[in-house]
Amino acid sequence: MPLSLTTPALLFSAISLLLLAYTNRFLSLAALIRSLANQAADCGVAEAQIANLRHRIRLIRWMQEAGVLSFTLCVLSMLLIYLDKEGLAVWSFGASLALLLYSLVLSVVEIRISQKALDIFLDSLKR
Repeated sequence: MPLSLTTPALLFSAISLLLLAYTNRFLSLAALIRSLANQAADCGVAEAQIANLRHRIRLIRWMQEAGVLSFTLCVLSMLLIYLDKEGLAVWSFGASLALLLYSLVLSVVEIRISQKALDIFLDSLKR
């Protein structure tokens, strides 16, 4: 099946919106970390929250990196199509899709970890 120039172009808006969502997650976590530093509440809860937040920040960084690499390979795929390098373009586009999938899986993992952060907070309210 031949790969047309419009196929990778379809991913542009999706990847851009995904990167925007990841950036918003990162900024909200940064704000949460700053507010946590001002509170310095219960040491046990604070340590658990800090570990959770560090893990989530790391995951978001990986999500962003995979998204940017996916976007880059998508652009490379379009360039290769333009240069009549069909075989390389297909591989580049496939790698772009794989990185996008990896980014989405990391997003689900981060969502599950954020739920654990809420559990930590709710447990601290019970005390």
